[in-house]
Amino acid sequence: PAPPTGGWGIRPPMYNPKSMTAEPHDGRACPRVTERRMHLILTHEQADFDALAASLGVWLLDREAVPLLPRRLNRNVRAYLTLYRDRLPFVEQADLPRGPVDHLTLVDTQSAVSIKGVTPQTQVHIIDHHKRQPDLDPRWTTRIEAVGACSTLLVETLRDNGVDLDVVLATVLLLGIYEDTGSLSYAGTTARDLAAATWLLDAGANLNVVSEFLNHPLSNGQREVYELLLENAEMHQVHGVSIVVAVAQASDMVDEISTLAHKLRDLFDPAGLFVLVALNGHIQMVARSTSNSVDVARIAEHFGGGGHDRAAAALIRGQKLDQVKAELLDILPSMVIPPKTVGEIMSRGPQLLDPGTTVGQAYRQMQRFGHEGYPIVEGGRVVGLLTRRAVDRAMAHDMGERPVSSIMDAGEVSVGPADSVERLQRVMIQHDWGQVPVVDERGEIIGIVTRTDLLKTLAGDLAGEEAPNLADRLEAALSPGRLSLLKRVALEAEQTDVALYVVGGFVRDLMLDVPSVDFDLVVEGDAVELAQALVAAYGGRVSSHRRFGTAKWFVDLDDPRLRAALDGGGYETEDLPETLDFVSARAEFYPHPTALPTVERGSIKLDLHRRDFTVNTMALRLDGRHYGQLLDHWGGGEDLRQGLIRVLHSLSFVDDPTRMLRAVRLAERLGFEIERRTGELLADAIPLIDRVSGDRIRHELALIFKEPRMVTIMRRLAEMNLLEAIEPSLRWDGWLEDRWTAAKSFEAPPAWGLEGGPDFEALLFALWLCRATASEVRRVSDRLHLPGWLQRMVEGAQAAGRALAEVPAGAPPSRLVALLDGYPEASLACAWLALEPSAESRRWIASYLETWRKIRQRADGRDLQALGLAPGPQYGKILDRLRAGWLDGEIRSAEEERSQLESLVAEAVHRG
Repeated sequence: PAPPTGGWGIRPPMYNPKSMTAEPHDGRACPRVTERRMHLILTHEQADFDALAASLGVWLLDREAVPLLPRRLNRNVRAYLTLYRDRLPFVEQADLPRGPVDHLTLVDTQSAVSIKGVTPQTQVHIIDHHKRQPDLDPRWTTRIEAVGACSTLLVETLRDNGVDLDVVLATVLLLGIYEDTGSLSYAGTTARDLAAATWLLDAGANLNVVSEFLNHPLSNGQREVYELLLENAEMHQVHGVSIVVAVAQASDMVDEISTLAHKLRDLFDPAGLFVLVALNGHIQMVARSTSNSVDVARIAEHFGGGGHDRAAAALIRGQKLDQVKAELLDILPSMVIPPKTVGEIMSRGPQLLDPGTTVGQAYRQMQRFGHEGYPIVEGGRVVGLLTRRAVDRAMAHDMGERPVSSIMDAGEVSVGPADSVERLQRVMIQHDWGQVPVVDERGEIIGIVTRTDLLKTLAGDLAGEEAPNLADRLEAALSPGRLSLLKRVALEAEQTDVALYVVGGFVRDLMLDVPSVDFDLVVEGDAVELAQALVAAYGGRVSSHRRFGTAKWFVDLDDPRLRAALDGGGYETEDLPETLDFVSARAEFYPHPTALPTVERGSIKLDLHRRDFTVNTMALRLDGRHYGQLLDHWGGGEDLRQGLIRVLHSLSFVDDPTRMLRAVRLAERLGFEIERRTGELLADAIPLIDRVSGDRIRHELALIFKEPRMVTIMRRLAEMNLLEAIEPSLRWDGWLEDRWTAAKSFEAPPAWGLEGGPDFEALLFALWLCRATASEVRRVSDRLHLPGWLQRMVEGAQAAGRALAEVPAGAPPSRLVALLDGYPEASLACAWLALEPSAESRRWIASYLETWRKIRQRADGRDLQALGLAPGPQYGKILDRLRAGWLDGEIRSAEEERSQLESLVAEAVHRG
């Protein structure tokens, strides 16, 4: 087929090679260049099948290109070419035509060897699957992607461009994929490699030929070196990781060493393998890895080589074999990453059962906490494991009164906190225990690790994922003083052998790059004991509740021990918190729907599981070498990336219906969506909101009132019928949205002289209910347990609004003052907000608060008595008449008031 015109990633679209024609050469169909310009395809020396196949793939996409064979080929590649060379387009170095190279494509390598015709003007393009080298020429173009074989990248392009293959071509390409992926079995193999291999098999690739040349017998020279390597192979343990180092002298060796490395790896099955062979004045290193703990490319780079994390090589000159071996062993401790240990994934403070516990008691405990199994312990020693399956079967046979010892899986199975995850896996497989106790060096049970813990860890390893460390983000988010104090607390936690975490919303916001300064600290252990240790070390005092496992440390900012600990006291006092709260990790269960939870001591995992939504279940560990490590047992990080609010289990809203209000509030605050299934569960649980106390609902509403997007949140609640479910009188519409929006920015003018201004929460409630009937206000007040003062404020705003509506336009100020004098200031402010901006009654309220209510007559009762008027009801009427005169402009001076006063008194005396 004609080569594609562009877009397949081999050359820049602007590149247009000069014409080349193919001519016979030594009986083989190899292209001979008849013009000066050419496109050359190169790969690395000691080429394997992946390098050969990738070169072939480039040629299949541009058949005018020249695929050049390197001088050194692996032995099995040479053997294959001996049989099939006449069907393949490769050119020997000696047959390379003269002339400038217009375009150069490098495959399976990122280093160009010196070739005649390559100039600084040559366009260079790289196709590779190894890690990108940092020193690539910025003028070069690249296609570097993480797949198991470089051939896969070319096969994908051939497939997408509809290139037809015959059996020989398809087989070479399949050899390339199979050799670099261990026949699709190496850990670096991807789904793309499998898909590419499938397409090649459909195209007719011959698996018998592939098997023959991938399992090529060793040459005599290879066999001799293999025996030397086997004899000299040493097993080393580096951070608990098995590393094999094998060395040999082979001055006359001409064949490749990679085949020997494969055989040694299959024999020893180590996490890392390093083969060092002294060859003709240099040392060839071949490295292989089967673990994320050993990045052999990084180690090979130290010796001037490269590759990818599972396979790498280096050519070392000017050193002796024993020197290279010693240097390798010296750097391994700094290069090998310690594997995950049981202590990192276990849950502390496990719940244990005594052998005498009845099956019925165990059944109820499993229902309460949702555990699938419990270690059975007698005298501090593990004697068995009780599984949920065994309990369910026993209960089905009416064995509730039998002891659990009669149905448990007997055995003394345990692991230590320093044991590797690999050992845990072997223990679980050997004993078929889904929950394995973790014991310390004294034999005391300190934790438990479950099959779920193991599967999540292995899934992360297979995906190449490591637990994120957010130490840098944490340190950037906190002020220097708070950060230093937090580190001191973490150090004390490490010394008292407890795990310390910052949890919940702080971690969520930290990952969203909107961190807050307030944080919740959870202790996997005794929070009260930690707080008391802080007092002993740095002063202050503690207020604690041992029943609930909570403690508040009142920090003494003037204590010299604390000031000295915080980098010599170089922080402003305002930079430090006055208190820190600590909570022991705990678990919750709900006796019945909508009830307040019962709390018991638990692990950090159970503590996180009791929280409302996955995005709030993340924790950041602070103590020891775990500093900054993220715990994300319930997928909160992924939901953050997808912008979803998701509950942890299907009964979440049943357990606590107020979570429905929180779900909407959090979704609107973060700009997230409520996950589909969570939305379904929420809709089903709406009727349960009627069973939640008014105090709890009002608390959730108060939190909503503090949100910048409170109006949008309320609209969502109304659309979901949640407000109506709380109380049908809590209506929501556009009018109320406008009034609440105005209330958010409302500040009473200073001239009004309000004492402290109206309470914002009360103002919103008053606006919400100002159009309701008196009976509706009472129902809402009863439902939400509104305090009496708030109810009176609402009723006052309603009454003032109704009264003003009945006053005709142009009414004198005295009439308005007489009407408004009896209402609380906050009621009038609410009524003012409820009115249209252009309403005259709104101007009346403003005039009343600003001016009218401050206008008073100068006369008082003593003046009336001095004029001979006996005390009585007439006093109030006369004084009101005088004030009305001032308000309405009928009285403008003290003399006019005196004249009016005397006239009114005379009239009253005459009537009397």
